[in-house]
Amino acid sequence: MHPLHQFKFCPKCGSSHFVENNIKSKRCETCGFVYYFNPSSSTIAIIINSNDELLVATRAHDPAKGTFDLPGGFVDMNETGEEAVIREVKEETGLHVSQAKYMFSIPNTYVYSGFEVHTLDLVYLCKVDDMGNMQAEDDVASLQFIKISELNPDLFGLRSVKEVIQEIKIMKI
Repeated sequence: MHPLHQFKFCPKCGSSHFVENNIKSKRCETCGFVYYFNPSSSTIAIIINSNDELLVATRAHDPAKGTFDLPGGFVDMNETGEEAVIREVKEETGLHVSQAKYMFSIPNTYVYSGFEVHTLDLVYLCKVDDMGNMQAEDDVASLQFIKISELNPDLFGLRSVKEVIQEIKIMKI
């Protein structure tokens, strides 16, 4: 199925003559506008305490409500990945990230409000100097630290986060 199957009307002129142009775009036969479907940027934070434990969140909302997750979220317009991961960690945990080091990226599909969003998840190793203000906030139901050796990727609800957990276990950060 074409990734733009959910788009029925041209976003520029509103015409219903919005047809497949190629694998990643649609073209309006009325006004000529071509819309390319590019992934949204998202962040994932890896926060490890002094006991070699990973900070794990439990999702408060769908998708994957009640499953494990890592702090992070969508990058806002005019925001760098580093700024986004620092903001998202603060919003979800109350923690202040003093350093965010980019590690790798993973393509993902995230269903939001019944709409399939393709994302490029940017993974950061985040340094937090003080864990004292940690509190589950925003879309996080709870927070806990889990020993890296005891992490089970199957308990994480989002495909890209499962892959991050598998990488963390291999990399031995």
